[in-house]
Amino acid sequence: MIEGVKQQKWWGWGEEGHEYGYKDKPKFAPFVQKKVGVDIAAPVQPIPPFSSLEVPASQLSETLRAELESILGAKYVQTDDQTRVVHAFGKGLRDLVRVRRGELGRVPDAVLYPGTQRDVERLLDAAIAADAVVIPFGGGSNIVAALEAEPGETRQVISVNLGRMNKVLEIDEVSGLAHIQAGVFGPDMEDQLQARGWTMGHHPDSFVWSTLGGWIATRSSGMQSDKYGDIADITRGLTMVMPGQVLELRPLPSYSSGPSVREMVLGSEGRLGIITSAWVNVHRMPEVREIQAYFYPTYEDGLNACRQIIESDAEVMMARVSDALETQYIMANGKKSSKVSSMVSKGIQKLMLQKGWDLENIAMSFIGFEGSKSHVRYNKGLVGKIVRDNGGMGVGKGPGALYDQKKYDTPYLRDFMLDRGILADVSETTTPWKYAAQIHTNVTEAFYAKMKELGKRGVVFCHLSHSYHSGACQYFTFAINDASETNLETYDAAKRVVQQGFMDNHGTVSHHHGVGEEHSPWMEQDISPAGVFIQKALFDGVDPGRNLNPGKIVHDGAPGITSNSAEHVG
Repeated sequence: MIEGVKQQKWWGWGEEGHEYGYKDKPKFAPFVQKKVGVDIAAPVQPIPPFSSLEVPASQLSETLRAELESILGAKYVQTDDQTRVVHAFGKGLRDLVRVRRGELGRVPDAVLYPGTQRDVERLLDAAIAADAVVIPFGGGSNIVAALEAEPGETRQVISVNLGRMNKVLEIDEVSGLAHIQAGVFGPDMEDQLQARGWTMGHHPDSFVWSTLGGWIATRSSGMQSDKYGDIADITRGLTMVMPGQVLELRPLPSYSSGPSVREMVLGSEGRLGIITSAWVNVHRMPEVREIQAYFYPTYEDGLNACRQIIESDAEVMMARVSDALETQYIMANGKKSSKVSSMVSKGIQKLMLQKGWDLENIAMSFIGFEGSKSHVRYNKGLVGKIVRDNGGMGVGKGPGALYDQKKYDTPYLRDFMLDRGILADVSETTTPWKYAAQIHTNVTEAFYAKMKELGKRGVVFCHLSHSYHSGACQYFTFAINDASETNLETYDAAKRVVQQGFMDNHGTVSHHHGVGEEHSPWMEQDISPAGVFIQKALFDGVDPGRNLNPGKIVHDGAPGITSNSAEHVG
């Protein structure tokens, strides 16, 4: 490891010693037992020691090593096994299952840690001259197989970790812009900004273990996008190192300069170059910030309310609503004495029943407000009326405060589940408002039909996470009881039916996780064959030697790793 550069554990999410705990959550074990038939209190097999893995030897040539060391210094050219394995994968479900089994695929031959823009330029030129494959690496939180070298790659593979490039370089306080290096992790960036009274306001679930460059490369979206926008809205200019040249895009508020080169870089997943810094929108820290909790009789009532909030004069920084099953999951995840577990108190339950609500179908919502005291007060009033008009009711800000504190802990739960033979994963999509309820119903039904066909216990739930003028993102979580050696086939079947459900119900392949290899089989359905042709022409034109993270987004030959037995995709 390199001093000052955070690195996740090789077998799961986040740092060693930090894990999900359930013993102070009395409702959680019964919930899991009921939904997927697993006793989470049963003993589990320990994670095998790293020494048990058979890591392929580095194929880095002495010639290229010497050149890279002359550019960066020997300390910043790492070829030890553990560093290489950590950089061989993201943190998708497939990644975690395979690495725990020692199925390592094509591990990078070296991990490089540049410290300057010039370092990146020189190392990329050296790698291209050696016909090596170069894969940019931020925090390693990617879950769509965008960080793994293609199977069977015979050329040298280099992972470029930008973690040393982690500074807020400049704040233009007049324009509300900040120039920030791409390798900075979310918390470190916000600490630097907030020390001067500013925030970027971008908070994805992966915030603690993802970087600015990674957000841009995957078109990330954060929990507060209803106010601050997605990363595509936030990013105004950037610098990207390409083979033999450097792209410099100034931070302009808008322009009519032909097809947008900025848009071409957003979501490019390392296929056009290495993003080294960006100019982003920043905002003064708000005077007041609070998250209110609400309940609705049904999920569809919550969807309608969110649409009306976006249509109204109300300004919120987030509007999230969970379907009935996710609402039950959230309440089961609460500590015995917490606001979450006691949200539906006997008094509130009695009121809901008096209103004619079915307690098995209620939907919980979190809505966030920021700004001056008067601004927040005004907007809470507007939202409260819309909630009531849709049959909903507010229960205060206590549950929202707890959600705000624990929002980054969810990824640790996936490791906990996998330890117990439960495959847990997520997929997200957007649709126009017209199809929001339809896609929720149809994807859920398709998932359960597939589970019945496979003879597996599984569960799926969903929440609306980001709202727009014309539609919304819905974020599906699914979990399957399958600890068998063939459980990745079960996972593939579930993932395919969910993704195909998006395509069949007016959705997109992904809202903010990106494409990688996992989602590439659906790209022609998503953006049409002509759209894929345009993307391929762009990648081939910039990178004719296929040195820049090849095989991601669109493929030459067979599509991605989920498609070996893919059903009706193409």
